[in-house]
This record gives sequence, C-alpha cells and structure tokens, in this order.
Amino acid sequence: MPWAKLKSHAAYNLATSGVAAWKLRDLPVDLDQLEISGPSTYGYQPLQQALARHCGVAPNRIVAAMGTSMANYLALATLLKPGDEVLIEHPAYELIVAAAKQIGAIVTRFPRTHESGFALDPERIKAAVTPRTKLIVVTNLHNPTSALADESTIQAIGEIGPRVLVDEVYLDAAFERAPRSAALLGDQFVVTSSLTKVYGLSGLRCGWIVAEPSLAEAMWRLNDLFGSIPAHLGELVSVIAFGELPRIIEHVRARLDRNRAVLHRFFDSRADLDVAGLPFGTIAFPKLVRGSVNRLCAVLREKYDTTVVPGDFFEMPDHFRIGIGGDTAPLEEGLRRLGLALDDMMEN
Repeated sequence: MPWAKLKSHAAYNLATSGVAAWKLRDLPVDLDQLEISGPSTYGYQPLQQALARHCGVAPNRIVAAMGTSMANYLALATLLKPGDEVLIEHPAYELIVAAAKQIGAIVTRFPRTHESGFALDPERIKAAVTPRTKLIVVTNLHNPTSALADESTIQAIGEIGPRVLVDEVYLDAAFERAPRSAALLGDQFVVTSSLTKVYGLSGLRCGWIVAEPSLAEAMWRLNDLFGSIPAHLGELVSVIAFGELPRIIEHVRARLDRNRAVLHRFFDSRADLDVAGLPFGTIAFPKLVRGSVNRLCAVLREKYDTTVVPGDFFEMPDHFRIGIGGDTAPLEEGLRRLGLALDDMMEN
C-alpha cells in the first residue's frame, strides 16, 4: 500500500486496479437528500436493504464495512484467533495475507499456477488443508489475474471442510458470465465485496460482508472498535448509487470492452510477454519471458513516466499487473510506452 499510495502515480498510470472514478455530478443527488448525521447504528437500514437486494440475501446477513479491505479484516478477525491456521491462495492480494498475519494467524498457501491460467483447483486446496486449517481464502475474480472460478468449483471448495472466505470485489466485471455469489451456496461461505473496483465508487467506501447471522452479529460488534458510526453522507449517496448500478454497469462494460481490445492488440504484438486472453475483469497479469520485471518497472517509470504493478507485491517476481479501467487514450499511450521500455530491455 505505501507503494500504491506514494509511488504508483505517473503521467500514464497502468497500476490502477479498478474502474475510473464515477463523478458525483453523474449521480442523481440533490442537496436536500443529504444530511451530515442520521440513524445508523448496526447498519443504516435503507443501505442494509439495498445491500441485501444486491446480494440476494436477508439484511441480517449483511455487515456494512469501510471498503473491501476493512470487510476482509473484520471477516478474518472474527473467524480466526492467534495461532489458527489459514490457507490462502498464491499469488494473492497482499493485504489479505498481511491482515491474517497481523491477527496472529499462521498463514499457509496453495498455488494458482501460470500454466493453468491461475485456475482454482479444489484438489490442490484439499491437499494443502491440514487438521489445523480453520479457514480457506480465495478471490473471485482472482486478484491479480482476473481468472474466474465457476460455481461448481467454488462449491467443491466449500465441501472440503473449513469455512471459506471469498473476496468477490471484482466478480461483477465478469458480467453475465459471473456465477452466483458464493454467499448463496451455503453458510460455510463468507463473502466480501464493495462498490469500489467495478463501479468506480471507491470514495463512498461502501463495502460489505455476507455471512450467516450469528457471524454477522459478531462482525458488527468487532467493527465497534474501528468505525462504530460510519459517515452518514457516504451511506446516503451509496443508497442513491445502488439505484444507478444498472446504468453504471453498462458504462463500465463499454469501457472495459473497448480497453480490452486495446490490451489484446498490445499483447498480440509482444513475443516477450506470456499471458492468456482476458475475457473480462479490470486487471491482467502478464509474465515477462526474459529479463527483470523490477528493471522493466524502473525503466518504464524513469524514462517513460508510466507505471505498472511489480509482481513482487504478489510474490510473483517475473510477472507484473496492468489495469485497464481508465480512459482509453491514456491506456493506449501507456501501453505504447510499455512497449518502448520492453524494447529497451531487449536491446540491453
């Protein structure tokens, strides 16, 4: 996170992971609808109802949280205690691993391999589970690759034994190919998500957890330590935003379809990158065939004022992550500059 906050910015930033920010002026917000304070205790009821409709569950299964990162922390801290074993995918989003370690859990890993397209393999997970494993953690769509796991795969993971935490913050970027949320597959699943990555509404900090009611209540009580009363303005605008999601998702789909075509043309032109096609999602994770990714990132930043995310942050030093959720013209220019940096690497 320090790198993302302090060092990722550049004239051409391909290090972003979500869709470009939606503007407040593009939501039907009237000043008379807003108040600084309101009736929010364990959830603001209009927002709880909107979240419940969106997730297809009862409101007593919903825990509102400050974005997906806080949702993940609350879920992990409720499900684990110091010394518990948690099995997390590799590669993984760094903050999930860091949060589990901060809680004092013993982190073990199972692989999602480049050769398999980073697919989730229930048999690999089952082989990595021990009698001490209290929780399995996966992302769907996968961060950093956008790999999709279908419903039968997720269900098979749920049948292994331990409870399963599924971060679904990118799932809606699979559009009609997205499976049902794991939250609908049984009480062994806990699901986290937010309006951040796919909808461009990061500033609202509208995240949530879906869990069986007793766990949801425990997560609300834990959240009293961190954010007992949320920002009511954010709650009010989030309720308005949920009414606009069908319109927003059409805008997002058109943007991603346009940008994905640009990205695929770039990948098709590069023999020095190994990457599968990206049918959906906002991020891609190419492998550099020759040379050092860290050197590539340095040349790209210093000579071409462009950034991508080094694979070191996902424990995959021969890969890097590209985001395609921004405007098309800067993406095209950023990829052109990435190509120049790759050419520089080949010459040296």
